[in-house]
This record gives sequence, structure tokens and C-alpha cells, in this order.
Amino acid sequence: MLGLPKTTEFNKRIPKQKFYENMDISPTLKKIFVEQVKIIYWRNKIAASTTNLAPGNNVTELEVFEVRLNNPVLDENLLKQIDKEISYHILFLLEYQGKYQAWIGYKEATISGNNAFKVNGYYHTEWLPVDELPLKLEGLNVDAVYENFVRQIAGNKLNTQNDCESLKESVERDEQKQALQKQIATLQAKVRKEKQLNKQMQMNNELKKLKKKLEEM
Repeated sequence: MLGLPKTTEFNKRIPKQKFYENMDISPTLKKIFVEQVKIIYWRNKIAASTTNLAPGNNVTELEVFEVRLNNPVLDENLLKQIDKEISYHILFLLEYQGKYQAWIGYKEATISGNNAFKVNGYYHTEWLPVDELPLKLEGLNVDAVYENFVRQIAGNKLNTQNDCESLKESVERDEQKQALQKQIATLQAKVRKEKQLNKQMQMNNELKKLKKKLEEM
């Protein structure tokens, strides 16, 4: 898949029961597994041992999981739970009726260590034929391949004119932008409901400041 080297192919079907029986998940997540997921395949393992890439400092292996769905919507919390339980980085390929979405999160080890990871959120593509997914194996080591996959899937959201900006910094900047956009939308809704002119003017001044801050980011 994705034109990845033959040496990375694994193509092992993993019964979904193995996930929800061996993970500490809530009844709600188990229900999502049962109702939304049809089949899970472990398609590829991208590592120094399966490619001519150098090992990464932060990413030792990058797994490619194909998740075939019963409907075109999957709860993001399910992907997050799988990511938290598996100590390797994961590229998810969601499949529904022959079309695919690529999903990937910025995943990093927690300060506590113990193979514990956190994923704040995910970037994903639109539904596309598999050969149109914007994914290319680029980089000299596994860290770089992972970073490029994240940036390829995120597209304009992580674009930067600062060549020195790390992936972590790009993701944090995007999260700050999203928080600011929510703040602006909330304030705009309040302005529309406010009857008093002086309060409207105060809120509009605050809106201008927030919008300027967003532009500067």
C-alpha cells in the first residue's frame, strides 16, 4: 500500500476483539469497536530493520494500520486509545466503500516514561482513492518519515515560513490557532446577542485584538 517498500509489508489481520479484550477501555469504546469497525489490518512496519532508513531518535517504528469501517464515521477516541496502548507511532488508513482517509496524530512520550504516550489530536485527509492520498516516504531516518507524514496529511495547517520550526512547535502553534479561532467564534456569537451598544463596542474591540493576534500567527 502507498507504494511503500515490499520489505515493510506485514499484511496481518488483527481480530478487533484482540484490541478491546486486551485494552483497558470503557464500555462505550468497546461498543464503538463492535459497531463501527469491521476489520483491522497491520499493513506495514517502517523501521531501520525493514528499510534503508537510519533509526530515529524519537520514532523507532512507524506502523501502518488499515481500519475497515462499517460506516464513514469513526470516533477519534478509538484511534487515540489504540495510540496510547501501542508504544509505536501509527499511521491509520480508514477504509469505507473503497475510499480512504489517512489519519495521524502528533504522538510523544510522556514525561513519566514507562512507554507511556500522549496524542493531543489528529490530522486527516478527505476520503480519496488510496493512490491519491498525499503520502510519500520522504526522509533519511524514521523521525523524518514520521514528521513528513504528519505535515503531508495536515497540509496548510502546519505550513510555516520558519525553516527551523520543529514539528512539535508547528503542532503547538496550530493548537493555539484553533483555540483562538474558537475564542473568536464564541465572542462573535455574544456580540450578535448583546443588546447594549457600549458592551457591543467593548466586545468588538476585543475581537479586533484577537483577530490581529490570529493573523500574526
